[in-house]
Amino acid sequence: MKVALGQIHIIWEDKDANLARVRAALELLSGEGAELFLLSEMSLTGFSMHTERTKECGKETVARIQELAAEYGIAIGVGWVKDAGEKCENHYSIVAPKGEILDYAKLHPFGFGAEPDFFHGGGSLPCCTYNGFPIGVQIYYDLRFPEPFQILARKAGLFVVPANWPSVRREVWNCLLRARAIETQAYVAGVNCAGKVGKLYYSGDSVLYDPEGNALPAKILDVPWKNGCPEEKLMLYELQDDTQKYRENFPVRADRREGLYARFLGE
Repeated sequence: MKVALGQIHIIWEDKDANLARVRAALELLSGEGAELFLLSEMSLTGFSMHTERTKECGKETVARIQELAAEYGIAIGVGWVKDAGEKCENHYSIVAPKGEILDYAKLHPFGFGAEPDFFHGGGSLPCCTYNGFPIGVQIYYDLRFPEPFQILARKAGLFVVPANWPSVRREVWNCLLRARAIETQAYVAGVNCAGKVGKLYYSGDSVLYDPEGNALPAKILDVPWKNGCPEEKLMLYELQDDTQKYRENFPVRADRREGLYARFLGE
């Protein structure tokens, strides 16, 4: 499966302008045979706490992305904000050409960044399959918590980790992505935004690790617009659904003691 990561400079809180960039990227990627195009967290707004501007009651972003997925024949992963009553939820949806196949709410709101003041944490770990690949999602700060990755790894062979991860902690980003790939013996795609967004700077550092923790080579495509952000790029990978082979050849997961871990948690 050909997977593309969109390391895009998000125009702050401007859904229409960012959606136009997504369309332009799809125009280019369709000629490259891309099958799955992954965007960063809060893809069309940036990591904004202005939920009165960004929240959606009726999945408007998902509906617009569905139109693009159907038009270009490419599944798209997109981040958006759901109105959940008193507070919101930080969502990521994977939308296939025939309709939405996964909707995930970030489990761990980022306390250091005041996210819990505006967002509830999610409570489920969905998994979907697209073109033969079982896919799970964990958003940004979720990367620091390994337990959900291990649970999802019972089904998922590819983890998508969309983020707005600031450059000041870029080494942590790469370290944790690689660790999660090694721990779960699965592919891990970290897709980050780029450039100055809001008050923060993002160096990108999007990457796709294989189940042994090796960074895979990518075909690098320049974005089809010019805005002076050197970190912006599209990255295209070709994956084989071979996670089970990795796990059979080096059966680390067979040695996990789930019952013992559950007992420790109960103490």
